[in-house]
Parts: sequence; C-alpha cells; structure tokens
Amino acid sequence: MAISYLLVYPIFRGLFRGKISGLEKVPLKGSLVVVANHGSHLDPPILGHALGRPIAFMAKAELFKIPLLGKIIKACGAYPVKRGGSDRDAIRMATKMLLEGWATGIFLDGTRQANGRINQPMAGAALLAARSQSKLLPVAIANSHKVLPKGRLLPRLIPIYIRVGDPIKPPKSRKKSDLEATTLKLKDQINSLLDKQIINE
Repeated sequence: MAISYLLVYPIFRGLFRGKISGLEKVPLKGSLVVVANHGSHLDPPILGHALGRPIAFMAKAELFKIPLLGKIIKACGAYPVKRGGSDRDAIRMATKMLLEGWATGIFLDGTRQANGRINQPMAGAALLAARSQSKLLPVAIANSHKVLPKGRLLPRLIPIYIRVGDPIKPPKSRKKSDLEATTLKLKDQINSLLDKQIINE
C-alpha cells in the first residue's frame, strides 16, 4: 500500500481535488466484489486507493505494458485479464482471492465508456459473487472520463469524485436470470450514484 500513500493519494487528493463519500458502507473484512463504472485508465489505481482496504483488480493485459501505469496498477493489486473471451484463468484467480477473504474489483462494462456511465454491463461481477458467495459493493467514479478520455495523453485538471453505494447480496444461483437481475441492480445503483454526484457538484 506504500505506493498508494506516496503517489496515488497525493495525485488524487491534490492534483484532482478528489473526494470520497460513503466510506462507512465499505466492509473492511471478508470477501468483497467491488463493482464500478470505467471512464479512464486512472480508475484502477484511484479506486484501489480509495476504499481503505487492498483491492485486487482485473485489468486489461495491455495496460501492464504502458510505462509507469503498468507498474502502478500492479503495485495497487491489479492482475491481467485478456481482452475478449472469458479468460478462465483470471476468473479462477479472482475466485480464489475472494475465497481467501480478499476484495477484488470489477468494471461492470469491462472496458472504458466515453460517457463514464454503465451502458452494457456484463455478468462477470455477479458470477464471481455467486461462485464465492461474496457481497457486491457498487462504486461510482465521477469525471474520470473527462479527465483522461480515450486518445488523450495529458489529463485535464478536473475534480474526481468517488461515491460508494449500498452493498448488494450475491445472486441466489449461477442461473442466467439470477446473474442478470443482480447485474441490473448494480447498473441502476451506479448510474444513480453518478446522477446524484452531478446534482451535488
């Protein structure tokens, strides 16, 4: 966690005037699937720092090849997942970590979204929760898509806000209908948190 306090914390709090609300809702012990929207490459290290406990992240394998960013996200607990396909090894690794009591982070759309919202959610987070019987924690990251959108090399100095939602129980089963129902709950809560954040700015 040293890199979080020495590098991520000053950047998030100082450079981007970052603020966090809802930290009291974060379970500090036990397995947890942290589920968020995804607007930029800044999201994994920021979210890995923000919740007060280590979070292991599934991140695109390509990100680990980017100078500096790759080292930062690895130090913050990220592990690579191949883009496209199910990447069973990554799913097995995430499940193993959850069964050992870790928190693991998932971006619900799987890839960055230009509008920073949840648009086409995938059921991976719900599946991991069902496999490990872990709670899901919806988290909204506001403005990261404006700070560092696709194709932009240098970030804009726009405030980034993180808003933590209410934990959601794991799906009753691994049936498609149960996974889809839980995924929809996550989508609705994260987008609602983003809408409230915009209102409060």
